[in-house]
Amino acid sequence: MTNLLQRTGRLAYRRRVAVLAIWLALLAALGGAAAAFAGTPSEEFRVPGTEAQKTLDRISGTLPEYADASGTVVLAAPKGQRLDPGGVRPVVERAGQVPGVARAVDPFAARAVSPDGRIALVQVVFAHPKGEVDDAALDGVRDAAAPARDAGLQVEFGGDAFTPKVEVGGAETVGVGVAVVVLLITFGSLVAAGLPLLSALAGVGVGMAGLFLLAGPLEIISTAPVLALMIGMAVGIDYALFVLSRHRQNLAAGHEPEDAAALAVGTAGGAVVFAGATVVVALAGLAVAGVPFLTVMGLAAAGAVIVAVLAALTLLPALLGFAGRAVTRLRVPGLRGDVRDGGAGRRWARFVVRRPLPVLLAGLAVAGIMAVPAQDLRLGLPGGGSYAGDTSARRAHDLTAEGFGPGFNGPLIAVVNGGPAEARRAAGRIGALPDVATLLPPSTSADGRTTALPVIPKHGPDTEATQHLVEAMRDVPGVAVTGTTAANIDISQKLGDALPPFVAAITVASLLLLALAFRSVLVPVKAVAGFLLSVAASLGAVVAVYQWGWLTDVVPVPKTGPIVSFLPILLISVLFGLAMDYQLFLVSRMREEHARGAGPREAVVTGFAAGGRVVTAAALIMIAVFGGFVAGHDPIVQPIGFALAVGVAVDAFVVRMGLVPAVMALLGRAAWWFPRVLDRAVPHVALEGEALPEPGDERGPKTVRV
Repeated sequence: MTNLLQRTGRLAYRRRVAVLAIWLALLAALGGAAAAFAGTPSEEFRVPGTEAQKTLDRISGTLPEYADASGTVVLAAPKGQRLDPGGVRPVVERAGQVPGVARAVDPFAARAVSPDGRIALVQVVFAHPKGEVDDAALDGVRDAAAPARDAGLQVEFGGDAFTPKVEVGGAETVGVGVAVVVLLITFGSLVAAGLPLLSALAGVGVGMAGLFLLAGPLEIISTAPVLALMIGMAVGIDYALFVLSRHRQNLAAGHEPEDAAALAVGTAGGAVVFAGATVVVALAGLAVAGVPFLTVMGLAAAGAVIVAVLAALTLLPALLGFAGRAVTRLRVPGLRGDVRDGGAGRRWARFVVRRPLPVLLAGLAVAGIMAVPAQDLRLGLPGGGSYAGDTSARRAHDLTAEGFGPGFNGPLIAVVNGGPAEARRAAGRIGALPDVATLLPPSTSADGRTTALPVIPKHGPDTEATQHLVEAMRDVPGVAVTGTTAANIDISQKLGDALPPFVAAITVASLLLLALAFRSVLVPVKAVAGFLLSVAASLGAVVAVYQWGWLTDVVPVPKTGPIVSFLPILLISVLFGLAMDYQLFLVSRMREEHARGAGPREAVVTGFAAGGRVVTAAALIMIAVFGGFVAGHDPIVQPIGFALAVGVAVDAFVVRMGLVPAVMALLGRAAWWFPRVLDRAVPHVALEGEALPEPGDERGPKTVRV
């Protein structure tokens, strides 16, 4: 593969005009097609096969009012005043006349007015399921309530239909700005710093345009493009950084620019392909959870990674061809960007190998303490109360809880097999449950075979008490439970059940891949143990901040509560690939030095000095890009960005740069032990192109393969 990559890099360098034209044409074509034909990503988390979803599908024909999308217009009079029915009913009438609205319910007729008369809930039922309600209908309802706001009432919009859409705002660009600073410090040149950014932006543009184009014929959840953007930008910059770093080393060793670029793609490009493949496999592996929207998220992010790898292997060498020797031009005063600067890394590695046990114990203590809160992990999906305080959805949630109790924000729908008589018997048993606040009037299907009974819990939708209530209701004979709250509970349960087998699959895959890469038994075991430690520490940090409420003065957390149900499995898949990246770029150099005859500890020092600088820069860029999404306000994207940023920080700086050299020093030559039977059975894989001649190596190609 290394020779093929080297030829690819040389061809891209020589045919740089054609390569650049192809990328620009691809970007323009996909961008234009996406602008013309792109669909709207879905805001609905659906998991076929769960009880809530099966029940909802069953009643969609006979009781469509519970299957179609609904929203709530919350009207509130000023403190100390009561709502005037004459000012509320025009809102109901106008909202009911909006195209796309099936009906709007008078709160005075439905007893949806708070005991003090200050707050009223106008339920609006749309004529289509949640994913099919267009913006015109939503805007029409908002316009219908505008006169009430003009009359001095507070008007807010909540419910499933008015859930805020996932969007990328300006705050996320801060991470890219930090990445630019890291690139400038790493390379000390505006030209060199700009090339990885250009390559990554082109790759992200192509990937995102293709993804939005697929949103037309396919149902793509709204978080999928954001995740693809987050990961695509991070790995796009990192992979280009690895190749460019090797290119500059080759130039410094006296190679001509074309040879330097080809050799960089043949060496670092091999590691990029291997690292990218691990990320893609891990993300595609999300399909084993059996959750369609999670599968789509994983495949979307995997596609972004594939495009990032292609950009690093083709577009970047083409850009290097345009830059030529000017890749080191436009120096930034005060920044050296010395390609041979391994002094700090060498000094740290020597410190570690001299004191491996204290460093090992310190690293384990740091990661272990961070991981402690993870044992209190609770999973759920965000509701209106999870959004920032300045959003209408959050204000509607808070007003509803103030006027009616927290359970009104998460009503449950008990579906009874039978008519009014069966519903009365079920209502008697359900109403006696301790966590039920009240029961609302039931609705029976036209054929009299199915009755829907709305149940208001005493507690909010994201509490353990409500989860226990759903379980108790399902124990009532002839009763099934659905509704958004029940569906979210089912999704969280399904994802929680899928977590252990997914971790087991990732662990086995890690051991096999690393055994193939390093021809060692202990190195893969050490790497996987460090990866699992990083995951535990990251989950512990997420629980401490987003569930317990620690550091909320530093991290903008709108509301503490359960962790997004698919965050752990998503974190494991993404962090798996990134951890293998750092393991590969650090330990492959150590393996190479050991194969050349260096002593175990000297191999650790030399390998760390060669790869530590670029891994540090890569990790800082990842942290910056992921951390930029923490500044946003989406309750799903924000904790994902936080978890990934913390996970990368722990894995790169505690595990890979602390625990790895310490354990390698303690193991000595035993680190590279590999049974002969496996040595004969396992194929040889050249990492970072060890079969290619090194820059400045006049002895010809090496025969060492690892």
